[in-house]
Amino acid sequence: METRKQCVGRAASKCCGKTWSLVLVLFLAAACLFVLFHSPKSKNEPNKLPAAPAIIDNSLGLVLTPQPGDSRTDKEIYRFQQRIREGRNVELWLDRLGWAFVAKARESFDPGFYKLAEQCVRSIEKRNPRSQEAMLLRAHVLQNLHRFKEAETLARHLVQQRGLSFDYGLLGDALMEQGKLNAAVQAYQQMMDLKPDLRAYARAAHMRWLKGDLKGAIEAMQLAASAASPSDAESAAWVNTRLALYEFQAGRVSQAEQQCALALSLQANYPPTLLLQGRIFLSQNQFGEAVNALQNAVTLNPLPEYQWALADALHVAGRKAEAAEIEAQLCRRGESNDPRTLALYLATRHESPETALRLARAELEARSDVFTLDALAWSLAAAAKVTEAWNVMQRALAEGTQDARLFFHASLIASQAGHSADGEHWLHKASELSHLLLPSERSELQNMAAHGAKKKASAASSPQRTFSLGPSAARKTQSKTKT
Repeated sequence: METRKQCVGRAASKCCGKTWSLVLVLFLAAACLFVLFHSPKSKNEPNKLPAAPAIIDNSLGLVLTPQPGDSRTDKEIYRFQQRIREGRNVELWLDRLGWAFVAKARESFDPGFYKLAEQCVRSIEKRNPRSQEAMLLRAHVLQNLHRFKEAETLARHLVQQRGLSFDYGLLGDALMEQGKLNAAVQAYQQMMDLKPDLRAYARAAHMRWLKGDLKGAIEAMQLAASAASPSDAESAAWVNTRLALYEFQAGRVSQAEQQCALALSLQANYPPTLLLQGRIFLSQNQFGEAVNALQNAVTLNPLPEYQWALADALHVAGRKAEAAEIEAQLCRRGESNDPRTLALYLATRHESPETALRLARAELEARSDVFTLDALAWSLAAAAKVTEAWNVMQRALAEGTQDARLFFHASLIASQAGHSADGEHWLHKASELSHLLLPSERSELQNMAAHGAKKKASAASSPQRTFSLGPSAARKTQSKTKT
């Protein structure tokens, strides 16, 4: 029989064993939690951030929200968010986070990231109301949200205060979108003089293209492409896609296809490249390939420009029901996503001319570039305001931009306004670039050309009426002449 001491000893031993078991369980639990929260994130798992120190104000909650994704930009966003949470050099990391959100907006085609960049600006300005870095970031956001006049005001302040290369580039962008091309050229030249890099070359190329210098645009964009770096894949893909478009316009389809392939090797499934590929396929009557490329593009970037191209491809591929569905989506969301393209689409389809005109007029209040003027002229023509349409169209043509859709619209409007010679001129110009048009536009252009040719042939084959004075009248004339 056990003594009391033995019993107490055994009980103590059991108690001690239970205590160590509990300690062991707690230790293992803590270890599991440590592994759970500090292990590397999987590709599909959203980044998780630790709780923010008290030094970070509550207004930063939005920009510190974890973002899903595993791209290079997503990792940068996560890293910058961590630096901000650490509470050191917050203003610096907020600026970098803002630009990372801008890069994410460009990659994802989600304008919501521009709003996050704007929140970064507000947080910087709370700490430093005179921050030039915040002013630059805010102006860039305004530019991308199509608030061009506000962006111009800030850009002019930056140019006056410090005059860095990017300040002049931003000013040129705002001016260009408002149709102030000569002033934009001066700003871009200052940018080039300060820092001739990818951004400066790309802007020079676009300006040359707007001015009708396709050869010069190709040369400048080739310089931009050669200056591209895989570390900025989106910019590299963009300049190569733009170069492909210029080559396509020049009729060098093989080179255009090569540039598209290079762009996609830099940025897989890049929507602008897929859109251009789809248009190239359409010009070659490869409708199945066009539909595949454009469906991928629309899935990634469902903007009216992409939807319109896809709808046209589906129509010519005989898939009418799918085309109608895409067109319905375009009309339903186009006013908020891209009112200018919706106005063009409605006017081209001869649907809701009043809506098209309303959208085009509203767009002109924000910007008056070549293509907004074209949209307004085309909408005016659809609304049977032909004289006003021709006046606006002449403003759109004044810069010399070589664009198939612009020439197509000019031809029809000039003819309707009674300017037959101008109509024939622009019809010829549009026909030279007809491979750039969508199938429905190309079909209408061909109908216009056929109608014009038939009218000319009819006039040429009609017997000319001759009016004889008759014998008595002839005698009177002769006698008057003798007198």
